[in-house]
Amino acid sequence: MAHSGTLFIISSPSGAGKSSLIKALLERHNSDNNLQVSVSHTTRAMRPGEVDGEHYHFVDQAEFKALIDSKAFYEWAQVFDNYYGTSRRWIEQLLAQGIDVLLDIDWQGARQIRAQSPGAKSIFILPPSREELERRLNARQQDSAEVIQGRMAKAVSEMSHYDEYDYLLVNDDFEHALGQLNAIIHAERANTAKQAVRYQGLLSRLLAE
Repeated sequence: MAHSGTLFIISSPSGAGKSSLIKALLERHNSDNNLQVSVSHTTRAMRPGEVDGEHYHFVDQAEFKALIDSKAFYEWAQVFDNYYGTSRRWIEQLLAQGIDVLLDIDWQGARQIRAQSPGAKSIFILPPSREELERRLNARQQDSAEVIQGRMAKAVSEMSHYDEYDYLLVNDDFEHALGQLNAIIHAERANTAKQAVRYQGLLSRLLAE
């Protein structure tokens, strides 16, 4: 009997460093092949440098709506003119193989996932201060001052949901936050129920009369 993987939900306001932490965590686990990031479906156009199946599963609106009708998504949302969704079957296939899956999603999507997968573990990442969050958003040099103020207002709303999560990290020192994130992964892998399946033979030998 194979042990099943764990679904890890990771949320944060824009600029808290979530994407960088996930990328670094995947690099740390590159050799064990037991950790993957969920790849969402989207109807938006592929951007230069993106790879279908790696960054997103790119589909047209008709296909996306057919997937909605067949209840293929854990959750989905329409953002402006595009649709985004989290594939239930793809994640369940990975979990069944004993692979842990990271799901980068907002608090609303996290609520939907938890309702359907009570075994999922959720992690919320905070910035060390509002000032630092704004500094990081400005440092990207991607958005206008007006857009950044909008992101800041949205960040405050998002951060108010921190208490819905199992774990709370503050990304002040990147390496420290990465170490904490890594520790959560390892702690969940050492869960008694999972270890009992993994070490079934050993336990039988140790407890034999």
